[in-house]
Amino acid sequence: MTSHRLTRRGFLQGVSAASVAGPFAQLAYSQPRSANQMVNIACVGVGGKGGSDLRETAIGHNIVAICDIDEQYLAVAAELFPQARKYTDWRKLLDQKDIDAVTISTPDHMHAPVTVSAMQLGKHVFTQKPLTHNVYESRRMAEIAADKGLVTQMGIQHHATARLKLAVNAIREGVIGPVSEVHAWTDRPGTFWKQGLDRPDHTDEVPAHVHWDDWLGVAPERPYVKGLYHRFHWRGWWDFGTGALGDMGCHLLDPVVNALELGPPSTVRAEGPEPHPESGPLHCVVHYDFPGTEHTTDTVHVVWYEAGKQPPRELFQAPDDWPGTKNGVLYIGEKGNLFVGFPEMPELFPQEKFADYKWPEIEDHNHYTEWTSAMTGEGKTSCPFSYSGPLTETVLLGNVAFRSGETIHWDSENLKAKGSKSADRFLREDYRPGWEIDGLS
Repeated sequence: MTSHRLTRRGFLQGVSAASVAGPFAQLAYSQPRSANQMVNIACVGVGGKGGSDLRETAIGHNIVAICDIDEQYLAVAAELFPQARKYTDWRKLLDQKDIDAVTISTPDHMHAPVTVSAMQLGKHVFTQKPLTHNVYESRRMAEIAADKGLVTQMGIQHHATARLKLAVNAIREGVIGPVSEVHAWTDRPGTFWKQGLDRPDHTDEVPAHVHWDDWLGVAPERPYVKGLYHRFHWRGWWDFGTGALGDMGCHLLDPVVNALELGPPSTVRAEGPEPHPESGPLHCVVHYDFPGTEHTTDTVHVVWYEAGKQPPRELFQAPDDWPGTKNGVLYIGEKGNLFVGFPEMPELFPQEKFADYKWPEIEDHNHYTEWTSAMTGEGKTSCPFSYSGPLTETVLLGNVAFRSGETIHWDSENLKAKGSKSADRFLREDYRPGWEIDGLS
């Protein structure tokens, strides 16, 4: 690291102070470092969400290297950070010795390969959600992060909002009593990207600015088809994405797992159309059953809905004119219900029963500077891999249940679906020859 007094140190201290500890998150201790140092950060994936990750983590620190397989994205990032070295191959970027930390904002299938490779070199990492492409990768990333003692964070920025912290606090305080079931829903995929698709039987010429083999990475070899995978619609294809569950499940199930302090599920089953071997479902409903915790009844049932499906309106106990939301979470408790939307603030139902409840004063904090501050010894991360790894495992087990067509009886300790070879084959993947990754293959 380069010694330097941070020009925005006051701001970073404010961010750290606003981070609410205690009931709001499972925290990872950072390695002690001087607050008078700048972190040298490299960014892998700088288009789309990667562009905002780059800008956010740059506050008060050095962006020393940027990487993208799309040279158009790379050029835009280079205009903002002209001092940063440019790469189209992340493996060459990681060869550089002056890098302290790496952000990873690639398609889902490359999250684990890049992140694990960086951690094996002792780099702190910020990886976008979903943390990984499969369950096995999530388990390994949490293990490696713990073994290396690194500062880690999964990119689920809603976790840092007052909105979710208020909801978590209310559940932990027992405002609605022990929770027996939770419903979470999203409007994805639909208009955001398409699913239920057959692989096309043609190929297009790869644009000069796209390094297609590097984009494929560990995934099976597929021909380039304009607009089909890169730049955004990869989310709907099993080779590269994790569907609506991977995209929104890590957001929407985060306050569920966090508030209730859930461990791994005991069973997972899914409903929907016949599984497609290539592409995610047009719609899906997933049922998770978890052992109870101090915030729940003896067991707790969690239901996931996607593509606009939602729980029955009468479950909410909301007024007839209540507008609802396209993306939200509903907790069902013995004393009443709690709703929190994305982006709507939490509400308690029936409204008349909780008319006198006073929401506490809680502030947002910055999910990105939380990570960079932790690397300089100021505070801790709220979504380290010790938390976000198990969260991602739970989320992705929904895809395993759907794709296998079986009820998953989950043996978390051994990372196996008991008695189901069909399900087990979706827990991990073989990487493309020549792309094997130390620690994952």
